[in-house]
Amino acid sequence: MRYFAFCLSLFCTPLLAADVAGSQDLDTLPRFPRAEIVDYRDAATEEKRYPQDGLRRISGQLRASAEVLAEGHLRAVTYRLPDEHSPREAMDAARSHLLGQGAQLLFWCEGRDCGSSSLWANQIFGNAKLYGPEERQSYLLLQLAEPQQDSLVALYGITRGNRRSYLHAEQLDASAALPALLPTPATLLRQLRSSGELSLPQLGEPDEQWGDLLARTLSLDSTLRVGLSGASAEVWRAELERRGVRGNRLQISDPEGQGMRLQQLR
Repeated sequence: MRYFAFCLSLFCTPLLAADVAGSQDLDTLPRFPRAEIVDYRDAATEEKRYPQDGLRRISGQLRASAEVLAEGHLRAVTYRLPDEHSPREAMDAARSHLLGQGAQLLFWCEGRDCGSSSLWANQIFGNAKLYGPEERQSYLLLQLAEPQQDSLVALYGITRGNRRSYLHAEQLDASAALPALLPTPATLLRQLRSSGELSLPQLGEPDEQWGDLLARTLSLDSTLRVGLSGASAEVWRAELERRGVRGNRLQISDPEGQGMRLQQLR
């Protein structure tokens, strides 16, 4: 709670930036304090690919095991961050804000897990300012909540070799309905580990896709024990056991409430 309050207080700080002419912040994302807009693009129609994996180039081709491909109205903003704050601080604040608005986190990577910074900068975001050491990068992809469920927000943070830090944020409002999108197992595990809990208010009774996804998430760390909360917690425990998760790793914390919540147990 202290960190969340800190993030909110950051967003309330007066702006001191001198932005490029004609630029503006994304409507869905408050600006990090004293960040300056150094690049801005507003395209009526553009096709974008947003990876859900670390980026590699294999045989001259850009490779990611999963991605979201969409076309629509794109607004892209690149901020230079104040020297005393890191891109991960800005990314954490942005993630907390968007999740608080009901957005679903589809992918989250940090450091070398994201792959090639050069590919992110030049092939995905088209901005050479974003190229830097791979251990200093992070990336988020989110789908906004209704009534903006056909909008994606992508965030990329980097500290370059010259110690200048940047946050790139772009929102794509798709011109056609997006297909059903799911987070990656590694993303759900990172969320669970980062805050100690994973809230999934949209989940009711188990279904095939989410049952498989949560089982694969828990299989990434065989030592992880979780508490399950929600009206369907008992049914979910049986479903996860059926999919191979050991019963001694699953505990019912609270059999009431909307959706489901996983809590990391010590």
